[in-house]
Order: sequence, then C-alpha cells, then structure tokens
Amino acid sequence: MKRHVSLLVLVTVLLSLALAACGGAAPKVDWDVTITGAVSSPMTLSYADLAKRDMVKLENVLMRKSQGEDQTNTWEGPALAAILEEAGMSANATGLVCTAADGYAREMTMEDLKDGIIALKMDGEWIAAEDASNPLRIVLPDKPANFWISQLAEISVVE
Repeated sequence: MKRHVSLLVLVTVLLSLALAACGGAAPKVDWDVTITGAVSSPMTLSYADLAKRDMVKLENVLMRKSQGEDQTNTWEGPALAAILEEAGMSANATGLVCTAADGYAREMTMEDLKDGIIALKMDGEWIAAEDASNPLRIVLPDKPANFWISQLAEISVVE
C-alpha cells in the first residue's frame, strides 16, 4: 500500500512539473480590450477571456524596429480575424484603429491586419508574467514594430 501511495505521489509531482514546463496557466491580470465601431456586437474581452481562446502560434517572426536591433520571436494569441468575426465586423470595414492604454493609436487597413493576433505569449511565456502593465499586444508579422500596439485597450472598426 505504501508503495502505491509513493508511486501516486511521484506521478503527480512529475505531471505537475510537465504542465509547468508547458507555460502553465495564464496569470491573473486586470486588463480589458474593447471592440467597437462598425460591429454588430460591440464587446469587451478580459485578459482571462482572451487567454481561454484558441491560440495561433506565429514562429520566427521578425520585429523590425526603427531604433535598436530587430528581434525574432515566437508569438501566441487569439487570431484577430476570429475576434472581429465574433464581434460582427461590418462587410464594409476598411480598417481598424488600435489604441493603447496610454493613448497611442494607429490606423490600419484590413490588408495590414492579415495574419494578425492579439499576442499573450512571447517565446512560450506569458507576457504578463514579466510585466502585468503590458500584458498583450497586436502582432502583425509583415509590418514594422510601430504597428504592433502594446498595452492594447481598444480596437475600433472603421468603414
């Protein structure tokens, strides 16, 4: 009986370590992203809502910076297109205005947003685990870094 209990404890510990190595559960972060504008169902998604969604993994994405060294990372997060579809984006939409919590905003065309995600993870780690004040960002694989809005607070669909 003692041997079975010891084996059960060992298996539980090993399973816990394996799960922890896979990035673990999303951190608890007080952050919301609002989807507004030309949508039929405006919505507000919490960080927890975003973390529960299917994640798209973009590997070896080059972030081209205007200053400093470019960097290549793997990013994970829900597809921007899926979120906009859920919000009922207008068929006449021409683009988005993405706004950060600090007020920085960038208007983007629908073509700019191709393959975009709302990234919650960088290189397999939750971004919020490093900096809860900057838990997510838009990642657009074919665009320079000034399109990658960090501290994303609002996405407004424009016609």
